[in-house]
Amino acid sequence: MHILKIVFVIIGTLIGAGFASGQEIYVFFYSFGINGIYGMLLSSSIIGLTIYSTFKIIKKFSINNYEDFLNKLVKNKKLKEIISIIINIFILISFYIMVAGFGAYLEQEYNLNNILGSGILALICLIVFKKDVKILVKINEILIPLLIAIILFIGMINVNNIDFANLKSYIIENNNREWLIMSIMYASYNCILLVPILISIKSYIKKEKDIKYISIISTIIIFVLLISIFFLLINVDINIKDLEMPAVYAIQKICYNIKNIYGVIILISIFTTAISSGLSFLNNTCKSTKKYNISAIFICFSSIVFSKIGFSNLVNLLYPILGLLGAIQIIQILMHIKHS
Repeated sequence: MHILKIVFVIIGTLIGAGFASGQEIYVFFYSFGINGIYGMLLSSSIIGLTIYSTFKIIKKFSINNYEDFLNKLVKNKKLKEIISIIINIFILISFYIMVAGFGAYLEQEYNLNNILGSGILALICLIVFKKDVKILVKINEILIPLLIAIILFIGMINVNNIDFANLKSYIIENNNREWLIMSIMYASYNCILLVPILISIKSYIKKEKDIKYISIISTIIIFVLLISIFFLLINVDINIKDLEMPAVYAIQKICYNIKNIYGVIILISIFTTAISSGLSFLNNTCKSTKKYNISAIFICFSSIVFSKIGFSNLVNLLYPILGLLGAIQIIQILMHIKHS
């Protein structure tokens, strides 16, 4: 059971607003046609390998925080400080993107003012940040199984709409070889946020062999969820670039009655990733309780301001940049495992 708790935290961290809305899957995979399917398999594998390698390093050196983790990976003090600052900035940006996504969904579906919608999530996050990491595990333990079940249910309904013999006729062919780079970027930017969370939940690993099972189960679930959303986007019959939430539009086409059910998925995924990113940033940067509380208030209120930029704009502009930085971190992790 403890293995599933860890897996649910991992999935809750990875599946944010960009994922459930379909924006991430479109930008990193669907826009490359059939090659995007290969990309999803590659991304899932890289994430699984990173989970395995990170836990191995954490357990071997009894690492308690992200600073200790960087000390093991990067020997140059100046470089370590620069990497730490940049990574924490982008973890904060990830938090801002989740808050913007929450406001964008409520505005698109319920015509609620974007700022008001973002403010609701910011306030909830501020309350949760007052708790410790146990609340993150508890939240994901309850919400993520529901999220997985609903996405799989929608995926099974959608299968009936797809003629797999003529799959290429559904997907715009794109032979651009950037799919390989983008699939690596997808995995790497996700791991920026994931690594600090893995450190915070290390105490839930009871045995060494648990690491292998956690990595394998997480990889499989990630791939299945990715491909479920990928095939869902086949139902979009207008310019997908014009949509903030393409997956929501697609669901309306195949079964309007479950649109509100998927709305629950959007809100759950945004909430769990916002909590993960916010906690990662606060735990990485705050050494005292006073600084933690002040920083929590600051990031929550400033996230409302950033939400005015627009959710899809933030995803398209910042996630590829995050991916480049995350790739450097993954390389360092894998090199350390190889030589340890």
